[in-house]
Amino acid sequence: MRLGIFAKTFPGTEPERVLSAVREAGFTAAQYNMACSGLSSMPDAVPDAEVARIAEAAKASGVDLAALSGTYNMIHPDPGVRAAGLRRLAVLAEAAPRMGTRLVTLCTGTRDPDDQWRGHPGNHAPDAWADLISEMAQAIELAERHDIALGIEPELANVVDSAAKARRLIDDLASPRLRIVLDPANLFETASLEEQRRLVSEAVDLLGDRIAMGHAKDRAPDGAFVAAGQGVLDYPHYLRALGSIGFRGALVTHGLEAADAPGVARFLRAQLAEAALSESA
Repeated sequence: MRLGIFAKTFPGTEPERVLSAVREAGFTAAQYNMACSGLSSMPDAVPDAEVARIAEAAKASGVDLAALSGTYNMIHPDPGVRAAGLRRLAVLAEAAPRMGTRLVTLCTGTRDPDDQWRGHPGNHAPDAWADLISEMAQAIELAERHDIALGIEPELANVVDSAAKARRLIDDLASPRLRIVLDPANLFETASLEEQRRLVSEAVDLLGDRIAMGHAKDRAPDGAFVAAGQGVLDYPHYLRALGSIGFRGALVTHGLEAADAPGVARFLRAQLAEAALSESA
C-alpha cells in the first residue's frame, strides 16, 4: 500500500510547496484539494495552466495524486444547491485526469442545510435516498464522460452511514464507476474492541470488490476524532482486513496538524510493515 495524506493538511496555496511538504513529511501519495491551489474546494472553473501546474508539481515532488476532493452535499434540501454542486463536480471531473488522478471523492450528503458533515433525522427518510440516487446517477454520467471513478465513504452523519447502505447504493446504481473510500473511524463513534473489529470486517467483506482507497484517522475513547495512532482504532486488524482482499492502493491519513504528519507517517509505515510480515508468515 502507498502511504498518503490529505494535501490540505499543509499550509499554502501553491501546489509545488504543498506537495513538497507532503513528500518531506514521509508520504508518497496525496488526496488533492483545489484549496491547495488557492481556489475554492469546489471551484466554478480550473484554469488549464493550473491543471498543468498541479500535474508538474506532483511529478517533481514524486507524490502520486491518489484522488481529488469533489465533495458537496448531494442531498442538500435545496435543489439549487445540489445543482450548483453538480456543475462544479463536472469541472473537477474534467480536470482530474489531466492532473494525474482518476478518482474523485464525494460526500453522499445530509439533510442538514448548513453542514454536509452533520447528521439529520431526514437522512433516513425514503425521499433522501431517492434524491441521492438521482444525484449520483448524474454524477456517474460525468464519470463515464471523463473516464474517472467516484469514491464515496460510509459516514455516520451522511445518508450512506454504514457499509450495508454503501452496498445498497452500489447495487441500486449498478455502475463500475462507483467506488469506496473506507475509513474505519467513520463506522463507529464509540464501540468496544470486539464491535469495532466486527464493523471493519463486515465493511471489508461487503465492499471489498469496490474499495479504491483507505483512509486513516482515529477515535478517542469519548468518540472524538484524533490523528491515526492516538486513539482506540485497532490498526493491525484494519490493515490485515485490507490485506486479506489484496488491497494495494493508497492509505490516506487526515484529521491531523501539519506538525504531526511526520510522526503519523512513521506510525503508519510501521503498521504497514507489521501487516506485511503478518501476511507473509
